[in-house]
Parts: sequence; structure tokens; C-alpha cells
Amino acid sequence: MKKRNKWLMAALFTLAPVAAIAQISLPDMGRGLPPLPDRAIDEIGQSITGPLVDPVTGIVYDSVLDRLSTSELKRALNRLRIDRVNRFLREKKTYIERDRNGDPAVRGVLVATGISETSLQRARTEGFRVLEHKNIEGLDISYVKLAVRAGKKLQSEQKKLQKIAHEADVSADNIYFPSGIGSANIMLPKATPPLNGLLLASGNAQSGAMGLIDGGVAPHEAINIAVEQRGFAKGAPSVSNHGTAIASLISASSHRPVRLLAADIYGRDPAGGNATAIVRALGWMAKRQVPVVTISLVGPENSLLGLAISAAQKKGVLIVAAVGNDGPAAPPRFPASYKGVIGVTGVDHRERALPEAGIRTPVDFAAPGADIKGASPGGKIVSLRGTSFAAPLVAARLARHYPAPDITQIRPAIDTLTREAKDLGKKGPDKIFGNGLICGKCGIR
Repeated sequence: MKKRNKWLMAALFTLAPVAAIAQISLPDMGRGLPPLPDRAIDEIGQSITGPLVDPVTGIVYDSVLDRLSTSELKRALNRLRIDRVNRFLREKKTYIERDRNGDPAVRGVLVATGISETSLQRARTEGFRVLEHKNIEGLDISYVKLAVRAGKKLQSEQKKLQKIAHEADVSADNIYFPSGIGSANIMLPKATPPLNGLLLASGNAQSGAMGLIDGGVAPHEAINIAVEQRGFAKGAPSVSNHGTAIASLISASSHRPVRLLAADIYGRDPAGGNATAIVRALGWMAKRQVPVVTISLVGPENSLLGLAISAAQKKGVLIVAAVGNDGPAAPPRFPASYKGVIGVTGVDHRERALPEAGIRTPVDFAAPGADIKGASPGGKIVSLRGTSFAAPLVAARLARHYPAPDITQIRPAIDTLTREAKDLGKKGPDKIFGNGLICGKCGIR
């Protein structure tokens, strides 16, 4: 299979404490697709091979996934993600609604890039209200955030504003998810000091850096690197299961002292995890000259996020992202699908691809995504599963070969990483494992 060079092209242009958490993300619902009626996903699981989802926690039983045929897997995961997006939209209807493509987004908010003053004035005349002008330091880009007209829905207003400002890119402020559909947050006991952006662990903060865009990171004895934290949402930084687990994997996989810059884009905001939060976090990373950033979040394509990814890459920032766990029939997930982003899938201890891992999102490398453990708030160690947890392992290894942002060193760094990879599946690069397995023994066991 012909080797892909999407990362090279970009360079040239410039946890819940339970067993086996699976990162099942929200779907791309399709342009104009009306909401489907809610239906219990465990009914589908039972019709296939037994319960698929815990009825209380909503956690997927990964042991069941391993027993499904390809057609059963596609059907089950497709039904699961549709039901979960419907439930999420219902529970968060005060804060979230569908955009014109059917994807979850911040209610009543549109984001425009490249909009002229003439078009902006016309939009105001038509009844749109400007909420924010934002210049993103570190990326040299800007956007305008507007409120839709009173009583109007995001789906129709996005089309209306695009018609007014034909020269601009108009998008919703889409929501991106680390694992499942609920809040990424879990608060620590009251006795634990609140997080305020200070270093959370010992370590030499001057010896290099990696970036993490996710939920907040809790203090934990398994995280023995320096962590500097900053919030990009209401109530952030705030502790999360997902961010804490990923930070512990980075810590365990780092063979030299590393400073981790952790951006919490969720906080306590019911509309947290949105595109504008990710973009501002990327700006912080680029301004601080972080060479490698890991993002284990998945969602739809978004014009502002795509612009920010490209701008960060032109600054020499390498972005590593999980391909998601929506299954083999899932549409491409972002940011992993953007040109130049290094997409990572997960394998188990037998070096088998996770059956729930996406394959339509381009895969560059594989890493352990099951049969590993990570830190959880409150000092616990929990079992992990999902491509979310493979991405930071690749990012940590890549950071060894790419210690500072330098576009001229991107190709040598990735070539070195590729030489380290263990070929799996078909000989040579393939769509399941990419260039092969990285860090096969990494992760907490």
C-alpha cells in the first residue's frame, strides 16, 4: 500500500474508575438528517450477543466488542453513537443544539473567520449580534463570534450568515468529546487543593515540553513530571478522569524530564470542549513553543479548527490525535483527519487492532490502547481502553525526536519514528495500523 505523507505536506506548506473504559464518541449525523427517536442501545447488544452497554453507567463492555462480527460491530456502534448524541442533546438542550450538519454545537453561536467589515455591518443590520472579536496569540489568526437572531435555530442561521458573508468561513462552535458524551469532569474531594495553573508534580520544568489539550489533570503519584495547567472554559482548570489518565501515560512513557502544558477546555462549562476553546489552547501551545501536542478528542470538521491546526503546523507544532472509537463504519473524525495531524489507533496486548477503532480516519501509527492502566482522580489506578490512550504514547515517543518546533526537522523526526515502528497487518503501511506499532510495551501495566 502506498505510504501516505500527509504530515510532510503540511510541513512543506509552511476516566471513570471502572474497568475497561471505551472512548465512544459522537457521530457525524449527516447533512440535514433529522433527530432519530431514542432507543435503548442495550437492546441491540442483546439481540447480537448479550448486553453491550452497562445500563447505569453507559460504559461499553469491550469484551462484547471483541466477539462481534464486522457487520454486527458496525450496526451496534452506529446505533450506539446515534442514541448517545440524541441523549446528550436532550440533556444539554439549554446549552447545545445541532448545527446545519446535525452535529452538536454551542447553542445560538456562530463563528466567522475572514469576514469583512462590510459583511459584519450587514449581519448586524439583519439582527445578528457580535459577541466577541478574538485574536489568537501564537497562531496569528482571528475570529468573530456572533449570536443568532432571536427565536432562530442554528441550522438555518448558519446558512443565512454564510449568504451574507460569502467571503467568510462560517461555522458553528462544535463540541468535541474525549470519551462518551457526558461531562469530562469529576471533582476531587473537598480536602484536595483546587487546581490553579501551578505545577502539580515535581520535575525539571526547563528540560522540554509537551502539550495536552483535554480535561484538567489531578495531582497523582503516577504523574511524576511537571504539569503546568491553564483553563480555557468556565471553571477551568477542573479535574477530569480523561486528562488525568492521559497525563499519567505521558509521565510513564517519558524517558527524560518533561514539562507538560495541560489545557483544560472543559472546566465546569456545560458547553465545554468547543472548537473555540481548542483553538485558544492551541494558540497558548504555539506561543509557548511546544513542539508536540496530543489531542485525544473527536468531533466533526470545523473551519475555525482547521485554520488553527494549519496555523500551528506552520509554527512547527506537531499534533498527534486519536482516530476515535466509532467503529469501522464511522465517518472521518477530527482533528485526526486534518492534513498533517498524526492519527493514532489502538491495539491490545496481542497487538490486535481494537475492533471499535475508526479506520476511515487516516491512521499513521498504532500504540497500546487496551490492557493498560492509568491514573484516576483520588489516587486510584484504573484500567483503560480506547484510541484516546494510544495517542499520548506516540506523542511522548515523538517528542524524543522532535524537542523543539522546527519545520525542517519534521520529516527527520517522523522518519525516525517510522523506523522504530513494528510492522503489523499487511506488509508495509496500511489503513488499519498505519506505519506500525510504536511503544508496544509502554503504558502502565
